[in-house]
Amino acid sequence: MDKAESWLEKTLQYRFENAELFQQALTHRSATNYNNERLEFLGDAVLDFVVSEAVYVARPGASEGDLSKLRASLVRDESLAELAAELGLGEHLILGSGEKKSGGHRRESILADALEAIFGAVFLDRGFAAAKQVIDGVFEQRYINLPDAEEL
Repeated sequence: MDKAESWLEKTLQYRFENAELFQQALTHRSATNYNNERLEFLGDAVLDFVVSEAVYVARPGASEGDLSKLRASLVRDESLAELAAELGLGEHLILGSGEKKSGGHRRESILADALEAIFGAVFLDRGFAAAKQVIDGVFEQRYINLPDAEEL
């Protein structure tokens, strides 16, 4: 787990107080029943809220529909998987043997879910402010390059 913890500190500038939460966030259901699905559920909600606020602030004149499109473009599975791959998250996933053999560390749904699980784990570990800081750090470049809603 030391390699994964080093990756987390370097990439997301975060260190867990409860390392078990981080391990659970990295664990796919193919590996064990103690997996990241519940953390993913929580992380999805926290992510939606944080990104909604960022988009709301970034586009003060945008309509609700445009804000929804912008948020959706940032939090959809394809976008999250791309971001997780860029961060190198796949290298640290804990997968069952079948998923390992079939390249699960590159599968979009697994990458997206694991990233959301990390956000959920950070929320449980140190609260909303810490989760917001991690999410905003991960999405910073995407916030800067936010397209116009008409382009989506």
